[in-house]
Amino acid sequence: MDSDLSEVKKFRSIFISDVHLGTRDCQAESLLDFLKKHESEQLFLVGDIIDGWSLKRKMYWPQSHSDVIQKVLRKARKNTQVFYVIGNHDEFIRKFIPLSLGENMHLINEYEYISLAGETMGVVHGDSFDSITMNQKWLAVLGDFIYQWLLRINRPLNRLRRSIGYKRHWSLSKYLKNKVKQSVQFIDNYEKILSDYARQQGLDGIISGHIHHAEIRDIDGVRYMNCGDWVESCTALVETLEGEWHLIEWNL
Repeated sequence: MDSDLSEVKKFRSIFISDVHLGTRDCQAESLLDFLKKHESEQLFLVGDIIDGWSLKRKMYWPQSHSDVIQKVLRKARKNTQVFYVIGNHDEFIRKFIPLSLGENMHLINEYEYISLAGETMGVVHGDSFDSITMNQKWLAVLGDFIYQWLLRINRPLNRLRRSIGYKRHWSLSKYLKNKVKQSVQFIDNYEKILSDYARQQGLDGIISGHIHHAEIRDIDGVRYMNCGDWVESCTALVETLEGEWHLIEWNL
């Protein structure tokens, strides 16, 4: 979808995850543009919005990252219900939850969302279903270091692409994830584990983030949906005012 539309689009709910504010590869400008042009009754921040892991290694916080936070707070002041579901990279906030900041801003671990059609969807970041994140944190941190290294390599590649006329952002790490068999298997396993959990809890579906892989699909009768991210893909999950579910890709 092009981001030059002047008309503001309205939705029942918008779900975004894995923004990773505080990192150089966060696509904050694209997210800010998206938030300006899309309104919703409810806004769900599905974890890893602020990257505490990266900020602990090295402080990086440009004005565009503050602008995203300010835009979200402005939406809350204008009566959008904002739910911030904590993830692993922003786990430093967990000790404060559950916490409400005014009437419209809520910090939580998980949420049960009722769709317009009456379906009950669990909303979680998803890190607690990742055995590496939960049981081998050192390996998760190493994986994050490698991921950041791939993103750094990606910057000059995208500059080169733009210089020869390719305007669309391209992600090396996403390309490799989609090609490496073990990575594809990890994504499949993750999606199945979450759908199994939803079924066990009597839920109709589950909404998550964490793996930076946007998806809407049915898994054995359970609706699995993933918001994607704002580092590689710039995607958001939305429920329309008519109750339809869509993924929106938004690149400046």
